[in-house]
Amino acid sequence: MNITFIIDTFIKALYGVPVTLGIMVVAILLSFLPALFLALGQIYKVRGVKTFSIVYLAFIRATPPILLILFFYSLFPSLLNQFFKGIGSHIDVFKVNPLYYAFIIYSLMTTGSLSEIIRSALLTVDKGQLEAAQAIGLTTRQAYLRIVFPQALKAALPNLCNLVINIVKGTSLVFVMTIKDITAIARVEAAYGYQYFESYLVIFILYLIICGIIQVLFNFGEKNCNLHRGSHYARS
Repeated sequence: MNITFIIDTFIKALYGVPVTLGIMVVAILLSFLPALFLALGQIYKVRGVKTFSIVYLAFIRATPPILLILFFYSLFPSLLNQFFKGIGSHIDVFKVNPLYYAFIIYSLMTTGSLSEIIRSALLTVDKGQLEAAQAIGLTTRQAYLRIVFPQALKAALPNLCNLVINIVKGTSLVFVMTIKDITAIARVEAAYGYQYFESYLVIFILYLIICGIIQVLFNFGEKNCNLHRGSHYARS
């Protein structure tokens, strides 16, 4: 085992960490509002939304991530190119940064899981609390922001932690799109001297560290929620 190679590759692979975390953050941000819409649509049985949500979830769960990546990175740009040529446009879709495709792909995958997390978390809050808030003059929006969402957040944190970790691990596939993430950088370094074992070890260590830090941060958030809730009950 080449320790020097491992250290050098580890340092170089660190440059891929912002890309990995960036995809995760953007995916969460872009998917939040659609996921909230789908979750509320299912809870209140909005016509069409519940059916769409069930179909969408079934589709996303049944589709391997690598298939979505190959579609959006290989087939979709070709279809767009044919479309723009058909309308006489000179837009070159092949010059689009593949990172934007990664944002779309991981947002689509995240929306389904996040909607289920939000829905299950909202259902843990007793409906009586919403009705009581409305009875004292709060609007439905104010009741959700002040009463329902804060309580639902605590219930959602464990599942949200798992989702974030799964997204981070899932980004290891973006090397297929020539995006220089952790995996791509380590694989390139391995190709020079065929030291794949050392490179894969570096990838494992980096993801272990990142996922460990995420777990610690979410545990800290859960403890703070418990302390805040405890102090709130003490004051009341």
